[in-house]
Parts: sequence; C-alpha cells; structure tokens
Amino acid sequence: MPCLNYAHTIAAVSVFMVISGCTRSADKEHDMSHAESAWIELTGDADHWRTYRGEGLPAAWVPTEDGGLHFTGEGAGGDIITVEQFDNFVLELEWKISKGGNSGIMFRVSENHDYPWRTGPEFQILDDEEHPDAREGNDRLAGANYDMHPPSENVVKPAGEWNQVKLVVNEERVEHWMNGRKIVAYSLWSDEWRKRIADSKWIDMPDYGMNETGHLCLQDHGDKVWFRTIRIRQL
Repeated sequence: MPCLNYAHTIAAVSVFMVISGCTRSADKEHDMSHAESAWIELTGDADHWRTYRGEGLPAAWVPTEDGGLHFTGEGAGGDIITVEQFDNFVLELEWKISKGGNSGIMFRVSENHDYPWRTGPEFQILDDEEHPDAREGNDRLAGANYDMHPPSENVVKPAGEWNQVKLVVNEERVEHWMNGRKIVAYSLWSDEWRKRIADSKWIDMPDYGMNETGHLCLQDHGDKVWFRTIRIRQL
C-alpha cells in the first residue's frame, strides 16, 4: 500500500510540474510580449516634444531622417520637453556631441520655474576631452548625475561618436547606464541625497529632484548635439 501511494504521489507531482512549467512558460512569453508592446517611441516631432513652457519645437531643434533630433544652434532655441509626463520608467536613447560640447537629459521636470534644471536631475552629456566642465569635478563628467554623483568609470566615446544610454527611474531609485555599463546609482530624497544637495549648486533650489512625476527634457546648452532611437517604457 505505501508503494502505491508513493507512485500516485510521484505521478501527481509530475503532472503538477508539467502544468506549472507550461504556465510559467506561458507567463514568461506574455510578460516579454507585454514589455515589448509597452515601449513608446519618442520620435523627433511635435507629437512628442515641445519647447519648455511653450508650444511646438523651436527652429534650432531639427527632426532627423532616422526619427531623432538634432540641436543645430541655428535660429530660436531653448530646452525641449516631452509632451507627456512620466513617473517610473526606463529610457533608452543614443547621443553624440560636437567637439567641446555640453548638453544633458533631465527627468521629472516641472514647468513651475523659469528653467527645467530647477526641478529635474540631469544625466550629463559632455565632451570630456575638450569641455572645461570636465576639469571642474568628476560629478560633471559625461554620464554623471550633474554636480551630484560622478560616474564610477569612464566609458564615454569621443565627440562625434554615438553613446548608448539607459536611464532607469523607479520610485526613489535611479540608475545611469552608458554603453552597457551601470556607472551611477542613487536614491532620491535620502539622507545621502540631502547631504549632496547641501554641497552642490542646487542648495537654494528646494524643488530640485523632489517631483514624483514630470517631463523628460533635452538641454540646449548652445552646442550641437544629436539624439536618436529614443524610446521609453513605463514601470
């Protein structure tokens, strides 16, 4: 009798494992399909981007043939933001900067102030070899959380070459990835965050980095910069 129960038990377990395995496999396929369908392509047009505190794309921001954006520095400029707002997300894009150039990607930006950098933390874009900011501190190098957190290693490519970015923002946790490497990680609103604020240029900006949702922003710093393959997935 005990042998019969054991055999029945093994059979039942086998059936459960087969069914469970099929279920997990189906769930995995569903999750992957869902993740792919959740990506939003932020093509370089007025459907997705507009001037900060204004309407439409300024003349200096030109849509490119590959669906990206190029800041030419010619004509009316200014920082641009996404039409939509985002809270928790993964942002992926590629950028390249002109020689000696400077730009940035900001997130959770509000329009309650004259400039987006009064609220939005910045993923620094820089020509580390030529721009003077690179000599003012490691927290101003390409990939840094500008004036707050330096990159853990130098993985930036020279001016004129494309760099890959993944920016992960999930509640208070933020990660900066560049060219396949995680180079910055920090927690918004933490004690360590507040200490760094006190030692930074943001000390007199109480709304800096405090938003739980907001626009993405591409910076006009006066230098030519290119962005392409811009997409975002909400978490």
